[in-house]
Amino acid sequence: MQLAIDTSTDTASLALVQESRILSEFTWHCGQNHTVELFPRLEFMLFKTGFKIEDLDCIFVARGPGSFNGLRVGVSAAKGLAFTLGLPIIGVSTLEATAYQHAESGLAVCAVQNAGREEIAAALYQKKPRKGWSQIAAEHLTTVPALISEIKGKTIFCGEFNAATAAQIKKLFKSEALLPNPAGNLRRAAYIAELGEIRRQRGEFDNLGAFQPTYLRKPPITERKKA
Repeated sequence: MQLAIDTSTDTASLALVQESRILSEFTWHCGQNHTVELFPRLEFMLFKTGFKIEDLDCIFVARGPGSFNGLRVGVSAAKGLAFTLGLPIIGVSTLEATAYQHAESGLAVCAVQNAGREEIAAALYQKKPRKGWSQIAAEHLTTVPALISEIKGKTIFCGEFNAATAAQIKKLFKSEALLPNPAGNLRRAAYIAELGEIRRQRGEFDNLGAFQPTYLRKPPITERKKA
């Protein structure tokens, strides 16, 4: 049985999976309460499914990009469980998991997160008949106007972005932009598990000691004021 953890943003999600079948999934708005809400949810899921934490054989975790505090909690929890139970760990891009639920459309999928300072975090993916699911543009910080030079043709824009960003996308890309409804924008740990399982089958495990979250911008550090 595998556990998928995602605390990349104010939306958190957990999934227990066995042989690619979802045993239990819990997705909720936790704000900044990742630390106090994560393990109680996990304990509830284990209780309801009748499994124990010792039944896990691999940990999948969203590695970002996302909020500094949120990612730190999720990755720390995943590494702590992996170290304690002697399990392998696999990190999955938060943006890739966001885009993956739209893979079967065959269209280019641009996963977007608001990143502050009028910037967005974005990455582009597409599933093609011969190549399968692949990344077209790597995770990067950009702006909606700058995406015009990167994206051509009908594209699905998905992820956690505010109304102003959505309006800007519609204005600049017009009919070429397809925006899912709110339910289609919900990021779920089940997709972290699906992508993680692909890597697990390939033996693509991360180094537990060296594994760290992906931050596209360094966390803000307050400098000490001079006396």
